[in-house]
Amino acid sequence: MGSLSIWHWLIVLVVVLILFGGRGKIPELMGDFAKGIKNFKKGMSDDEETPPKPVENKTDDSPRV
Repeated sequence: MGSLSIWHWLIVLVVVLILFGGRGKIPELMGDFAKGIKNFKKGMSDDEETPPKPVENKTDDSPRV
């Protein structure tokens, strides 16, 4: 029970082949999903590299009479 038998590995292999291999809609969906995650991570890292610039408030601090 502690290790995986050959049947466990075959089931995992079949699931991976169904999701990522062969021809059909599911591999295309998985590929698009992976591209989306990659673009999201790229966007997150781009945001960290360019911090927002502080906004300067120009007000007239001279006393008024």
